[in-house]
Amino acid sequence: MKKILLLSDTHSYIDDAILKYVKQADEVWHAGDIGDLKVTDTIKNLKPLRAVYGNIDDTKARLEFPENNRFMCEEIDVFITHIGGYPGRYTPRVRELLYQNPPKLFICGHSHILKVMPDKKLNLLHMNPGAIGKHGFQQVRTMLRFTIDGSKIDNLEVIEFKK
Repeated sequence: MKKILLLSDTHSYIDDAILKYVKQADEVWHAGDIGDLKVTDTIKNLKPLRAVYGNIDDTKARLEFPENNRFMCEEIDVFITHIGGYPGRYTPRVRELLYQNPPKLFICGHSHILKVMPDKKLNLLHMNPGAIGKHGFQQVRTMLRFTIDGSKIDNLEVIEFKK
């Protein structure tokens, strides 16, 4: 079993409140718009990190992290990208990849809007953790944590902070 902390859209922001949850996780996944790489360097010093770059990320981030990150966690096929859309409204860049070979868990960021929803057509779970950074329109900063145990995604929690 793995305890996952999922965050996105840090926009160069990291603090002790976020790091408290990082320390409780087995792995941290970042769905892009990292900003300053001090964010990911800080996380990597504490826990294993899987990340993608986002549209605000510079060349350094794009050299360190891929645009798409597809991997297995336990028995779950995971696909992370920054700009991905939602079930029924995926972005053209990822739509064909998803339809050709759907993962079990599709994660994106970008919108700053937390959403967790099934895609019944592709038989996958879609997650967007919202935004944990202080840049953007969101009134509440959010991230997600959950467990993966074999082929089961469980114990999903929303973590909220005031902006």
